[in-house]
Amino acid sequence: MSTSALTTYQRHHLRPTYEHHVGHLFPAMVRASQAHVVMLTERGLIPAERGAGLLRGLAVLRADTASAPIYDGSFEDVYYLVEKRLAEACGIPAAQLDVQLARSRNDLDAGVFRMLLRDQLLGVLDRVLATGATALDVADRYADVVITGYTHRRPAQPTTIGHALAGYAEALAGEAVAYADLIDQLNVSPLGSCAFAGTDLDISPARVAELLGFDGLVTNSYEAVAGADHLVRVGTLNAQSLATGARLARTLMDWLTWRWVATPGDFTQGSSIMPQKRNPVVLEHLVSMAGAAAGDAASVLNNVGAAWWEDSNNATTDVQVRLWDSNDRTDRFFALLGGFLAELEPLEPPSREEIVASGATTTAAADALTLHGVPFRAAHSVVGRLVRSGAPDSWTESDVRAAADAVGLAEPLDDAAVADLIAAAVRPELVLRRAQIDGPGSDAVRAQVGELRGAFDTVAGRLAAVRDRLAAADAALDEVAEVTAR
Repeated sequence: MSTSALTTYQRHHLRPTYEHHVGHLFPAMVRASQAHVVMLTERGLIPAERGAGLLRGLAVLRADTASAPIYDGSFEDVYYLVEKRLAEACGIPAAQLDVQLARSRNDLDAGVFRMLLRDQLLGVLDRVLATGATALDVADRYADVVITGYTHRRPAQPTTIGHALAGYAEALAGEAVAYADLIDQLNVSPLGSCAFAGTDLDISPARVAELLGFDGLVTNSYEAVAGADHLVRVGTLNAQSLATGARLARTLMDWLTWRWVATPGDFTQGSSIMPQKRNPVVLEHLVSMAGAAAGDAASVLNNVGAAWWEDSNNATTDVQVRLWDSNDRTDRFFALLGGFLAELEPLEPPSREEIVASGATTTAAADALTLHGVPFRAAHSVVGRLVRSGAPDSWTESDVRAAADAVGLAEPLDDAAVADLIAAAVRPELVLRRAQIDGPGSDAVRAQVGELRGAFDTVAGRLAAVRDRLAAADAALDEVAEVTAR
């Protein structure tokens, strides 16, 4: 059939779906078919000679790196393309194929989609771990660079570049664990469930799962085909992770605008009319990418929620494209963010005078009074009066005593209390000495970096174990398929 003779349904759904899906699905379907035919042959469900012929044909398909054929309507979708090309490779009519014995398009689609998501998320997790390592390197390097921390877009307290980035690294560490958990949840096989009710034939779904690197089987064959919670988890975890990264990107925009850090040249675009400008548009792209990931997640959730509790295209084929795009976008997001962070350098961090003038040191000033026995609310009131009278750089001993008298402290302030309040108010660098283990003190931040490196290392170990399992399964399937094909 020529492409001009395609029906409306073929032109506007089957062909665009095929064009997007074939590059993903065809290799995975061939690989799953190799495991399935090995199992059928081992179980004696097909004669050894027929099994060998099928495996030789599948080996031809796996080795063929040519572009997929143009959709011309002679096959319905990628599933039928595999059958068509396998029959050609085996030199037999499609009617003589056994590759779909005890298997449905339903469980095959569910199985290969888990395989593809598993592989994509392994790559995403690589990026998350790399970005986390970079954030920790930068946090360690700049644990002594004091900046003004903001809340509600207003100056709040002194902190450091290292403290802020170690905080983001902790968020990434949690997301890394979530991705590792999600990969484990995905890595169970629905193959053998057939349409949804299994088969009377004596198949071994566990053998297929083993050959494809799955950790086990979905417990219930109905859930294996109808279930879609794992698809929702992929979309929502990507959206969550990118939303957090986008928040950091917006904060980095401010740091660049205030010239606290230098603008990394590799992540900018020039202006078409203003020669002095280098625009850090990658940060804008990151925010947009987070929005797109949220859109993908919403699309998946809406499609799944609109589907019946059974095999349904709403919750299978129609969400695959959204998740493939979401995973690709997530991979690129972390590549960009990690690359940006790797080039981050202080330029003109806020000076002592700027931090003091912003009022960011006043909490520390109130805390200094409490160390001398002043109740916190009274200390807060004393400093509040001082703030209303002038900038902290202008406060004198007499100003402090006058404010204390106005508040009505039970005991007058001694000289040490006054001196400590003034020192805390005008020396933001004192934050570097803060001993609280989760705080911005230099030693504390570097300890946080060490602890978080351990968290990332643990996830990296889990990732390596999954890859080792998949590599071993690949090698085993190659070997048994070659032997069975003789």
